[in-house]
Amino acid sequence: MAKRLIPTLNRVLVKKIVAPSKTTAGILLPETSSKLNSAKVIAVGPGSRDIKGGMVPVGVKEGDTVLLPEYGGTQVKLGEKEYHLFRDEDILGTLHD
Repeated sequence: MAKRLIPTLNRVLVKKIVAPSKTTAGILLPETSSKLNSAKVIAVGPGSRDIKGGMVPVGVKEGDTVLLPEYGGTQVKLGEKEYHLFRDEDILGTLHD
């Protein structure tokens, strides 16, 4: 049975997107050419509370593609898969086509 992690508070569970190392034509790409640090949102927490006790929802939703900071987050391994936990405010933005 596979484990499922549900983040608490304003945390977001993401799976980093690995850039392809070569093009469809077979041309090898250098590591520095794809510096974009993006990830797919797997799960989100319910949000945090403000000073008055009201709920502040997380700014992203499951399935979003997000831009992450170069450093930070907490690495989590579930089975053979590797994920990262970030706070909602650490996520730099969402990426759209």
